[in-house]
Amino acid sequence: MRNVDVAIIGAGTAGLTALGIVRKATDDFVIVNDGPYGTTCSRVGCMPSKALIHIANDFHRRGSFAAVGIRGGDGLSVDLPQALAWVRAYRDRLTAHNLKATNQVGERNLPGRARFLAPDELSVTRADGGEERIRARATIIATGSRPSVPAAWRAFGDRILTTDTLFEQPDLPRRLAVLGLGAVGLELGQALARLGLDVTGFELRDSVAALTDPEVSAYATAQVAAELPVHLGHGVELQPQGGGLRVTAGGDAVQVDAVLASLGRRPNVDDLGLETLGVELGERGLPHCNPHTTQLADLPVFLAGDASGDRVVMHEASDEGFIAAWNALHGIARFRRRVPLTIAFTDPEIALVGRTFAELQGEDVVTGKVDFSRQSRAIGMRRNAGRLHLYARRGDGRVLGAEMMAPDGEHLAHLLALAIDRELSLADLLAMPVYHPVLEEGLRSAVRSLARQVYGEAPLEFRRLDAGPA
Repeated sequence: MRNVDVAIIGAGTAGLTALGIVRKATDDFVIVNDGPYGTTCSRVGCMPSKALIHIANDFHRRGSFAAVGIRGGDGLSVDLPQALAWVRAYRDRLTAHNLKATNQVGERNLPGRARFLAPDELSVTRADGGEERIRARATIIATGSRPSVPAAWRAFGDRILTTDTLFEQPDLPRRLAVLGLGAVGLELGQALARLGLDVTGFELRDSVAALTDPEVSAYATAQVAAELPVHLGHGVELQPQGGGLRVTAGGDAVQVDAVLASLGRRPNVDDLGLETLGVELGERGLPHCNPHTTQLADLPVFLAGDASGDRVVMHEASDEGFIAAWNALHGIARFRRRVPLTIAFTDPEIALVGRTFAELQGEDVVTGKVDFSRQSRAIGMRRNAGRLHLYARRGDGRVLGAEMMAPDGEHLAHLLALAIDRELSLADLLAMPVYHPVLEEGLRSAVRSLARQVYGEAPLEFRRLDAGPA
C-alpha cells in the first residue's frame, strides 16, 4: 500500500493544472493516467481544429481576391493530405510540451487505470499489468471525456469519424455528413466545406452552436447554410449503402462516404468505482459536484474538468483543476467562477457571453442590436457579415449577456466578459475609449441603442471633472 497526500486521476488539462499546484506544496502525490497522455485540447480538440480552420479560411479567401484587384485566385488549390500532416505536426509539438509535466515526476506518474475501493483508497491496474493500492488523504478525479457515439453506429467502423480520429486521417473522404452542429460540429463542418469537401450538416435541435436568441440563431444558420446544406430539427438514421452510408433525417436523405459524429462528449467515469463513495449518482453516473469547491458531498474527493460534465471548455477545466488542488491541500474554500464564455470559431465567429437570451426570459431586460453588414471597418475588411445582441437590465443598465455571430467575435466576447465580471453599466461602457476604425465601434452602436432605452437618452460618453459649466 502506498500512502500519499494527494492522488490525481487523469493527466489532461484539469489534472495537469492540479499537478502544478500540488507539486508546489508537496512531493507526496501520484498522478494516474489511463490512455494517451496530453490534453484533449492539444491532442484532438482546440488546437488541431483551429489550425485546420485557419487553413480553410485562408483558402476560402481566394474567392474574394478578384474584386480588389488580386489576380490568380482561381488557380489556387489545396493539398488536403499535406494540410492534415501540418496539423498533426503542430499538434505533436503542443502535446510534447504537455508531456514534460508528467515525465518530470518520475515514479509518481503511474500509467494505468484507477478504481475507488473507498473514498480514501484506490486500486490501480498499471499499464504493465501489475496492481497497486494507494491510500490518499485527498483524491482529484480529472479523467476527462470522450466523444459520444451511439453503440449501434460502431458497427460502421471507420466510416464513423470523431474529433478523436479526424486529425489522424492521412486524407479525408470527399462526401461527409456532420452529425451535430454544436460549436465543434459547426466550425469543423464549415472548415471542411471550405477545403472543398461535399459536406452536409444535421442537428437534432432547431438551432446551431447553442445559440438561444431566435434572431441571432436564424442569422447564423442562414450564414452557414450558404456554404453547406443544413438540416435542423430531426434525429438521423444511418444505413450502409454502396460502400458508404445513407443519412436520413425527417424527409431528407444524403449519400456520404463517412460521417463526423459531433454529438458532445461523455465523461470518462466508467468503472471508476464511484458507487463505493456512498453518494447518489445521477443519470450519467455522475455525483453532484459543488461548482465553487469541486468537492463531492463532504468527502475528500474532488471532481474537475470534462469529467464533471458541466462547463466542458478548456479554461474552465483548468480553473476546476486549480480549485480541486487548492481544496485538497488547504481545506475547503469557495471560489467565484468566471463569467460563462463559449466561442465557435466559425466565420463569422459565434459567441455567447454571460447570461443567454433564454436564461433572461421573464426578467426586465432590454436588447441592443448591431448589424455588421453596415459597419465601416467590417466593410473595409470585406468581412461585413454578422449580428450582435447585447442584453442589459432595464432598471440600472447593468450589462448581463450577449449572443453574436460577428467578425472577430472572440475579441468582442472577451471585452464583454470583462464588463460583465466587473458589473459595468452601459454608461461605464460608453465612457471607455474606442479607436477608429475598429469593429468595437459596432459594439458601441449596440450600447448606445441600449442606453437610450434605459436612460431615455444616451449619457455623456466621457466624464466631466466638475459639476459646473463646461
